[in-house]
This record gives sequence, C-alpha cells and structure tokens, in this order.
Amino acid sequence: MRAQAVLAAALLLATAAAPLALPEFYVTLLNYIGLATLVTLGLVVMTGVAGIVSFGQQAFVGIAAYATAGLTTLAGLSPWAGLVASLAATAASALLLGAVTLRLSGHYLAIATIAWGVAIYYLFGNLPLLGQYSGIDNVPPVSLGGWAIDSGRESYYLIWTFTAAALVAERNLLASRLGRAIRALRFRAVMAESCGVDTASLKLLVFVHAALLAGLAGWLHAHFLRFVSPHAFGINAGIDYLFMAVIGGAAEVWGALVGASIMTILKEWLKDWLPAFSQRSGNYETVVFGVLMLLLLHRARDGLAPVLARLLPEGARQRPAQVAAPAREAPPPAGTVLLEVHGLGKRFGGLVAVRDLSFAMNAGEILGLIGPNGAGKTTVFNLVGGALAADEGEVRLKGSRIDRLPSREIARRGLRRTFQQVHLVSRMSVLDNVAIGAHLRGGRGALAAMLRAERDEERTLLSEAARALDRVGLGEHLFEPAGSLPLGSQRAVEIARALAGDPQVLLLDEPAAGLRYGEKRALAALLDRLRAEGLGILLVEHDMEFVMGLADRLVVMDFGEKLAEGLPDEVRRDPAVIEAYLGGEAGDRGQKNLKPETGS
Repeated sequence: MRAQAVLAAALLLATAAAPLALPEFYVTLLNYIGLATLVTLGLVVMTGVAGIVSFGQQAFVGIAAYATAGLTTLAGLSPWAGLVASLAATAASALLLGAVTLRLSGHYLAIATIAWGVAIYYLFGNLPLLGQYSGIDNVPPVSLGGWAIDSGRESYYLIWTFTAAALVAERNLLASRLGRAIRALRFRAVMAESCGVDTASLKLLVFVHAALLAGLAGWLHAHFLRFVSPHAFGINAGIDYLFMAVIGGAAEVWGALVGASIMTILKEWLKDWLPAFSQRSGNYETVVFGVLMLLLLHRARDGLAPVLARLLPEGARQRPAQVAAPAREAPPPAGTVLLEVHGLGKRFGGLVAVRDLSFAMNAGEILGLIGPNGAGKTTVFNLVGGALAADEGEVRLKGSRIDRLPSREIARRGLRRTFQQVHLVSRMSVLDNVAIGAHLRGGRGALAAMLRAERDEERTLLSEAARALDRVGLGEHLFEPAGSLPLGSQRAVEIARALAGDPQVLLLDEPAAGLRYGEKRALAALLDRLRAEGLGILLVEHDMEFVMGLADRLVVMDFGEKLAEGLPDEVRRDPAVIEAYLGGEAGDRGQKNLKPETGS
C-alpha cells in the first residue's frame, strides 16, 4: 500500500510539472489525452464493467461542445453557465436515447448506438444555426477570477484537474455498494435483481453517467480549442474511444488513462514516422495500428492496465471492522406460515412446465421440493422468486401476494435465493460478492459514492457481509477472487450472499450439486443452524440421501404436477414416487435410492 501511495504521489507531481518542462506540442498532446481519458472513463464503467457496448460516446461530446459554444458565442453567456447548460443537454439526450436504446441487447444495442451516433453527426453538420460543417469559431476561453485560460499550458491545468478528479471519483464509485451492483450487470443481472437491484434503472444511470463524462470532455474541448465542428464527433471518434478502453483495460479505471495515452501518442508518432520511413504519404498509421490491436488482443485481451498492475506490489487488505449490525426484523414464531403457493401454473408455448401446484412452508422448516429431471422444480423457484411470471395461481409471502412483483421487490420483502448454476461475479472478491446481498440495507447514491460520503454505510455493509461469511465457514477467504474457490465453497458464498440480506425465506436450488461428502455434511449442518434460527428453507435437490435426511417435509413433482407431499418416511414408501424415479422398478432399488444419509 505504501509503494502504491508513493507511486501515486510521484505521478501527481510529474503531472503538475509537465507543462513547465515540456514543449508546447507535447503539452497540447497531453491535453488531448486528458480529454480522451474523460470519455474513455465513461466507457470503462459502461462497457467494460456494466457490459453496455456503445459506439456513440462521441455524440455526447459533440452535444455538450455545441451547447456551450452556441450559448457563449450566440447568447453571450459565460463558459461556466455553458458548463451547466451543456451537462443538462447531455443528460437530457442520454435519458431519451438510453430509455430507447437500453431495451435492446447484444449486437442490436451496439448497432443502435452507431445509428444515433451517425444521425447526431449529420444533425450537427446540417443545422445552419450551428454553422453546418464549418462549425462555430471564436468560442470564448474559460476564465477564473478575471484570468482567462486561453493558452495550452493554462488549459492543461483545467483539463487535468477535471480528469484527475474524475479518475478518483470513478474509482470510489466502483468500490462502493452501487459499484458492486454495476459489476454484476454484465453477466449476473438476474442474480442482482434477486438481491434487490433495480437493474433497468441502474443501466440507465450508468448510461447517463458515462454521457456526462463525455459531456464534460465536450465542454473542455470547446473552450480549449475555441472552435467546434462536426468532424471531431464522427463515428471514427467513437471507435477510437472504444479502442482506448480495450487497449488500457476495459474493466479498469486506470485503463482509461493508459489506453488514451497509448493510442493518442502512438497515432501521432505513426503519422510522423511512417511517411518518413516509407517515403510515401497515406493513412498507413491505420493499417499499423490495426495490426498492433490484433497482437494486443491475442497477448493481453484484458488490456494493459492489469498487466502493469501486476508489476506493482499488492497492498494487504484488512478485514472489515466489526460494527453494529443493522436492525433486523424479528423472526416469526416456529410454525408460522411464511410461504404459500396456490394453484400455480406456467406454460412455455405448448409445454406445460407447472400445473396447479399448491403447498405451504412454515418458519423454522426445511421443505424439500424433489422430482426427476424436467419435473419443473427450477421453474417453480423462478416463479416464486419473481424471475418468471406465473400464468395462473398465486404466491403469498407472510400473507401478502407476491407473484405479480418483480424479483427485486420480493427480495425487499424477505425472500432470497441461490441458483442451480452458481451465479457469482468471479473476478470480484468473496467479500464483495456477498456484500451484493446486502444491497437493500443501504441507500446512498452515486454522488455520495464518488465523494466517499457513504463510508459509514459501506463499513456497515461490509461488516454484515463478513458476518455472513463467518456463518458459512468462509471467514478466512474474504479477499480471494470468488471464481478461484472450489465449487462447494462457491455454493456457500451464494448462501452467505442470501443471508446478508437478512431473509426470512431462503430458496436453495440444488446447493449440494457437485459437492464432496464432507462438503455435504458441512452444508447440512449449516442448514440445520439456519432452521433453528427460524428461517423457512425451500430446498430443491437431486441428492435423495442428502434431502431425505435433512428436510422436515417433502413435495414431490413429476411432469409439472405435485405427485406426493408428506414426511420423508411417507414419501419414501409412496409407490407413485418410486415409480416416478425408477420407471416402475420398485422394491429394494427404490427403497435404497430414497434412503436417508446416516448422520446427516
């Protein structure tokens, strides 16, 4: 940690001294790097972290640049008023475009950003009020206390003050409660929703946030160059910004700085060197740059920032300080009905996945939901948890109907779940993965996170996550990447994540799948403790020895319907259950398959 602090101080000192020692050309180049870093930083958060691919960030740079240029030259407003107006115009544009664009996904989303990026470029070039393709010149410089910032060296300090502040703010954001939710958007949006994250609103927030960073760069661009024209905001600029994010490291905050620096300097050098080397003029730098990009993607597809970070000594992370736990809802008395399912049904086209299913689960009870492959058990979980909408029937949690609610609202009411396939953000630490489960126990927003004004809340959430990991026996693995743990431990992390949300009902989808004998014993002991604490646990499991020795009652499904319900001993002897599992081969084999595990 000390080495990193020394390096940061040295970098800050070198940045401050650069205009005093470098020729004007290189100061101007550094200014372009600062502007590009701001735009690329938004792409790091939006594309690299949240997984929202955009080729249209240059359009937001242009919207802000034209807004401030027009207001300061045509209306005579000050550049600072232009800043407010340009950011407002950028935010309004991003809200409108994001509300439409973010309904798409995959390559459709990327194509949509290209479409409106091109459209906005031609809009700039065809409006007479904006000077068409000639643009707007004589944009006034920014002034501070009567001092006009009208040279490259003076603009340097303005540009890099904003850029340095943005880098620190984004680092703070991604290390916060909201940042953990953003990291889950890319591959684990369903998991994030089950923890209470409003993923649709969060995606729009990220989109607008990235646009505002581009808008800030546009404002600086206009008053640094004192000239605005459409040519700086074409689709090629959007591709360049995306390349910068990839080169530096699309998931790393400092990757924005690394990528913007390398690409800006390299393109400038190639423009000078290649014509002299080949004795010919032409855009050869684009060809060479394309080859270098291919080599980079083969050798360091995560970008250069992670490679450079590995050369630095890692700082030791300390266990979160124990703080008082947030207020918890008192568990209901044992035997209280927590979860009720009445006449539940779900069809997928002509396939009936669940038909007329009814059961109830009490506090302090483990209810096993079993059945052959394809019986509809996971579909039931998705219906109860809100990931799927039921076609018929209803689900009630503590007496209130929840089957019409999204999963994030169901989580708010005290129901949490795990998944059949482990849903963890593999590169995030175990502690941060579990802290996602406590998302609803905090409420501070993006601005508070960027300013580190939510430190007290953050300490509480991380302390709660550490407590949940202690409960499942993983308190010594807080800072390991979640994807590096064995499968049994990853499943325990999922349970800890659910417990961090202080649930009263826990849905566990095949938690023993792939576990060794000792891991199953440890899991059974954990579930026993949770049952004793008053939780209601709905358990889907294929391992009959495990579930028979643990569940208080069983519900058996086959072809989407309830086949049997009762105590484990009763279900084990039910001929219909034996038939479903063994295709008619009853007798000793059926009894052995459904026999409980000794000692579990």
